[in-house]
Amino acid sequence: MAYLVLLALAALDSAGYSIIAPVVPEIGDSTGAGPALMGALVASFAVGQMIGYPLAGRLLQRKHAVAVLLASLGLVVVGDLGFILGESLGVYFPSRLLQGIGAGGLWIGTSFAVLERYPGEEYRRLTGILAAYGVGSIAGPAIGGIGGIGGPFAIHLVLVTAIALALVAIGAPKEPVKFGSDRAALRTPGFVLASAGILMVALTLGTFDGPLPLHFAEQLSQAEIAALYVLAALVSSVCATLAGRMSPRPVLAFSTVVMTLAVSLGGLTEMVGLWILVAVLAGVGVGAGESGALGVLLESIGVQRIVLAMVVWSQVWAVGYLVGPAIGGGVAEAFGYGALGLVPLAASVLVFAGFARLRSEPAASV
Repeated sequence: MAYLVLLALAALDSAGYSIIAPVVPEIGDSTGAGPALMGALVASFAVGQMIGYPLAGRLLQRKHAVAVLLASLGLVVVGDLGFILGESLGVYFPSRLLQGIGAGGLWIGTSFAVLERYPGEEYRRLTGILAAYGVGSIAGPAIGGIGGIGGPFAIHLVLVTAIALALVAIGAPKEPVKFGSDRAALRTPGFVLASAGILMVALTLGTFDGPLPLHFAEQLSQAEIAALYVLAALVSSVCATLAGRMSPRPVLAFSTVVMTLAVSLGGLTEMVGLWILVAVLAGVGVGAGESGALGVLLESIGVQRIVLAMVVWSQVWAVGYLVGPAIGGGVAEAFGYGALGLVPLAASVLVFAGFARLRSEPAASV
């Protein structure tokens, strides 16, 4: 029962991130804001996540994961109410920032709730959580598409309330688990590789979500582009789950190659049939890459001193996704869409440099 609640929470967290896309035009129309302000509104969520990760890490070491989750859901509730009751950007901006802070806490809280409850099964269970995030990335736009500004967030608020009640029902584990932090863990080869891996995933996803849709729009309608991204999200969820049954280092190496191939092929070709293949490859690479990077983090650091490492690792993801669309867009504008593969290619150099540094460090079981 507890794991099902955590899976639902992960999907809800992801939906809260992606719910904004269909609502942005409505906010722009009602406030008169242009693309720059709307872009800043969307980006404020990622800024909030980067704030939320360390705050959640500190609370976790004083309390437990369920306390972190409930506090984070409280912030999400306030953010939802801002969109339901507010009528101006002066309300929407802080509301979206609070939702981002809450989302950062939800990721940390969900991850450590798994570590608390399922010792010895951490990697497999956490890759299931990643798969649930993929499902939520599909549900979010569907909720956001019901129309208006307040309506989608009202539905989200109902779901958040239901999850909060379920969390109260399952409560904290009877045996408290204490997690520690170790700054020295940030200097280990395993942490460096895990961070390079999640940066690779974030930059690939940012490029896939940012400039590539503009290229796809040369041949596809908005609905057809959406179908491509639903396909990629579904494949990503499946691959994240499957990767949890494999050794993380080979999975990360494989996914690094696949992500580079996916973005490169997507930018170089104008054939719709190949774009379908690109969506599948992107889903495989991102889903397996997230799981592989997380597995490397777990096997290298261990769960007893992982708090700070998990916080920083998560922030690397947020930074990568925040700058990924800008870097990809700049490359596309300067050199054309055919050069987009340079973004994941550069990131892959960091990943394989991390592998080279890690060669002398034996893998531990997770």
